[in-house]
Amino acid sequence: MRKLTSHLFISLDGVVEAPDRFLRDDLYQDLSLFDEETVTGQDAVLLGRRTYEEWAMFWPGAEIEPFASFINQVPKYVVSGSLRSLDWAPSRLLSGDVLDEIAALKRQAGQAIGVHGSISLVQALLAAGLLDELRFVLCPAVAGQGRRLLSREGEPIQLDLQSARTTPGGLQYLVFRPRR
Repeated sequence: MRKLTSHLFISLDGVVEAPDRFLRDDLYQDLSLFDEETVTGQDAVLLGRRTYEEWAMFWPGAEIEPFASFINQVPKYVVSGSLRSLDWAPSRLLSGDVLDEIAALKRQAGQAIGVHGSISLVQALLAAGLLDELRFVLCPAVAGQGRRLLSREGEPIQLDLQSARTTPGGLQYLVFRPRR
């Protein structure tokens, strides 16, 4: 059974939207410490419509390695009720009973399926109990505004910390597993 792992940048106040606004330029060099682990641990990516559209315009021409080569070659599963076609290959549209389709993907053999960005999708997967890990790059900044991942109604979701690392520049890489 494959794992479904989310990968998000997060500020100290929980903002995950537009991390380029709160991730300082001098910390980008520290991200290379996580790149290899991210790239080698996944063989598929799950994206929401908005992230897919933004990334399909940026990554095909990008030279930010090793992520550019990875994201341009890896199979991408795109959750959308409005898109009818996908131009960024290899991509496949998920538009039926999305949670059932994602559960079926998890049952296939393979490495982890990474969910990058896609805030609403990560929220839905977490609430549905389909997300196996939340991987955060915690940035030493207070964003002040923007969408927060963990604001939600309902019962608390308990998480267990699996690992934590700090880079020389002060980024923290945190891996949490939802408690079942």
